[in-house]
Amino acid sequence: MPESSRETETEGRGRDRQQRDLETQRSRNVVSVISQLADDNLTLVRNISTGLAAAGVLVIARSIRVITKFRAAAEIPVRFIERNVRLRGKVHSITERGIEVEHVPIYLPLISPLLSKHRDVSTAPLVVHLAGVELTPEGKMWLQKNLVPPQTVWLQLISREDNTLHCLVSQSRGSVWSYCMNEELLRLGLARRAPIAGVPPGSPLYWRLHKRLHRAEVKAEKKGLGLWKRESLWERVSKALRDNPLLRLMGRIFKRTRTE
Repeated sequence: MPESSRETETEGRGRDRQQRDLETQRSRNVVSVISQLADDNLTLVRNISTGLAAAGVLVIARSIRVITKFRAAAEIPVRFIERNVRLRGKVHSITERGIEVEHVPIYLPLISPLLSKHRDVSTAPLVVHLAGVELTPEGKMWLQKNLVPPQTVWLQLISREDNTLHCLVSQSRGSVWSYCMNEELLRLGLARRAPIAGVPPGSPLYWRLHKRLHRAEVKAEKKGLGLWKRESLWERVSKALRDNPLLRLMGRIFKRTRTE
């Protein structure tokens, strides 16, 4: 009896091994067929993979709107304003309303041209105000001289009021450096600080901007630039003499005696 049990167990193990070998052989055959099919249609597989990847990029890009061209402040998503996203643009003109900038979205080869075919290609500009800055007449002239169409600028979104964007406007200086025009105007004494529209006083963003703009204005005040320009000693003396009541009276008496 023990010998027959061992023989039965041995036969069972043999059948299990054969079955496993058969399943392994079948799996290998399936893998071989798939591999051969992929090799025979390699170009098709690559095209399908590329198409799926492009479709995925397109869906993601459209969902986060990085390749969308904005033609009005109202078109910009609220999350862009809240996160102070930077947008690239080209100067269109400088008017009494503010700086008119044409938005230039991120360009993705193949995808951007595809989208542009199905969208309006008008070039309506965005109206931009320099956040936290009030320009002097000299400041407006400086801005018109230094922002010549179609120069490229970067707009860091701060807030939005009606159809106007309040931004920190930056411009490239050379191939590496850039400077903030809000701060530059204050540093030159061509503007004064103003309330930051659309930003709650006391908020972290408000204080960050306040410190930046305040430091720039203090530099102009210390150097006596622009609206902070100090009168020379001769100018102060001349003004004091002109404003002196006694000297004005003596001048009138002298003129009267000469006419008589």
